[in-house]
Amino acid sequence: MRYLITGGAGFIGSHLAERLLLRGDHVVLLDNLSTGSVENIRHLKSNDRMQHHFDNIENRQLVAELVDDAEVIVHLAAAVGVKLIVESPVRTIETNVNGTQMILEAACKKRKLVLTASTSEVYGKNTNVPFHEDADLVLGATTKGRWSYAASKALDEFLALSYWKEKKLPVIVVRLFNTVGPRQTGRYGMVLPNFVKSALDRVPLQVYGNGKQSRCFCDVRDTVESLLRLMDTDKSIGEVVNVGNTEEVSIEALAQLVIQRTASSSTIQYIPYDKAYEPGFEDMMRRVPCVDKLHSLTGFRPHTPLNEIIDRVSAFFREKTVRRPAPPATLATSIGV
Repeated sequence: MRYLITGGAGFIGSHLAERLLLRGDHVVLLDNLSTGSVENIRHLKSNDRMQHHFDNIENRQLVAELVDDAEVIVHLAAAVGVKLIVESPVRTIETNVNGTQMILEAACKKRKLVLTASTSEVYGKNTNVPFHEDADLVLGATTKGRWSYAASKALDEFLALSYWKEKKLPVIVVRLFNTVGPRQTGRYGMVLPNFVKSALDRVPLQVYGNGKQSRCFCDVRDTVESLLRLMDTDKSIGEVVNVGNTEEVSIEALAQLVIQRTASSSTIQYIPYDKAYEPGFEDMMRRVPCVDKLHSLTGFRPHTPLNEIIDRVSAFFREKTVRRPAPPATLATSIGV
C-alpha cells in the first residue's frame, strides 16, 4: 500500500510512518516543518520506500499530485498546542479548515480513503464523562479564543462526514486524546514533555490553574496501532472514533508522578490561567474517552500504563541530553491537546 501522511514529520506522523515502513508499505510525507522536525524522520530518510516533501498543504498542485499517487491519505497536518492556539487563532483556523478542505477535495476525485485526525477538544465543556462519539459538543463563547481550535476541528469533522454522505468519499474521523511519547516537544504547551523536561532539569514544574483538572494520556504506539487497525477495516468508514487511554490522572498528580519517576528534586508551582495564557481563559476539568467503539471496530484498546509512558519520555529526553547540550528549560504547562 502507498500512504500519504500530511504532517508526516510531526510527532504522531513520524511514528506512523515508521510502523508503515516496518510492515513493508510505501510512505510519502508532506510537512512544512512549522511544528514538525527533520529530526523526527532522519532515521527513515534512507529507506527507499519513503519520500518526503517539505512544503505547505496549501500547495494545491503538489497536494493533488501526491493524493493522486497514494492509495490512503492520513491527514494529520494541523495547528496544535494550546500556546499556539491562543497566540495565533487566525493561523489555527485557516490551517485546520483550509488544509482539510484541500485534502478532501483532492481525494474525492478518485475516491481515496482519508483518515483525518480530530481532537478530544471538540467535546469542549461537556461534563458527561466518559465522552462517547455521539455526545453533544459544548463549546464556549466565540469571544474566548481558546475554543477556536475545537471549533475548527469540529468543522473538519462536519466537512469530512459530508464528503462521505454526499460524495461517497471513504473517510474515517479519529478524535485523539492526549497522545504522548518520544519525539513530542513541549514547545507549544504539551504537558507531559514539559513536565519531564523540567523534572530532569530540576526546575519547578509549573501547573496551570489548581491542578485538579484531569486528562488521559495515550502512548503514541497505542495511537498508531489504533489508526492502522481502523484503516484496515471497512467497518470504520464514515465513523467518528475516540482514540485514547482511559487511565485518568489530575495534572497535579501527574506532576507529582513525573517527579517521582525521574527521581527529581523539582517542586511544583501553581500559575493562574490568566497569567499563563490570557484573561478569561477557560479549561475543561475532565477529558476521558469511551473507547468501546474503537474496540468494537478493531478489537483493540490502548493499554500502556502511565508509569511506562513517563519512563519512555524520560529516556528520550535523557538520550537527547547525551547527544547534545540541552536547550534552556521551557515552562511546563497543564494542558495538552
